[in-house]
Amino acid sequence: MSRLPDLHEQKQALVQHYKWLRQYGCNDSHSGNASFRWHNDVWVTPTGCCADTLSPDDLVRCHLDGHCGEGASLDAPLHIAVYQQNDKTRAVFHSHGPHAVAMTLTGDGFTPIDFEGQYYFPVVPIIHINYAEYVEKAPAAVAQTLKKYKVTVVSGHGVYACAETINLAYKWTCSLELSAKTAWLAKQI
Repeated sequence: MSRLPDLHEQKQALVQHYKWLRQYGCNDSHSGNASFRWHNDVWVTPTGCCADTLSPDDLVRCHLDGHCGEGASLDAPLHIAVYQQNDKTRAVFHSHGPHAVAMTLTGDGFTPIDFEGQYYFPVVPIIHINYAEYVEKAPAAVAQTLKKYKVTVVSGHGVYACAETINLAYKWTCSLELSAKTAWLAKQI
């Protein structure tokens, strides 16, 4: 019988996966954010944190009721909104994969052309939000979209992925970036 990870193990897992997003080029040193839900708490990366030096003790405790702990990511309200609208979601990742972002800059939608991308994401919804209105409008827009989809892209900004586990949210993030890279490379032929 397998046991569920405890809070400390979940914190370690989130930090490790967030560092991998940096290591594998889906974020720069200080971009993106990630969270996991633990009962009615939401543990989120701090605002402006460095992936290279982040530790489990740096994660900020927020609450499902909307309360954000001091120093929480600017996107903490967005993460909370996703959890509020989807009971099965236990992890949310936000990344800035360059290929995924680039494929949405034209304003067109993005449909993966590779087998795996089509299998996982036959539709990749693109959300258009004026940058000046991002903080105000993104939580509702992203949460509403992630009720139906594993991933979404805020055009020109980045990818949001949600899943039942930290590892699966990480997988969706990386898979979408690889699909976008494949599509970009195919356009060069």
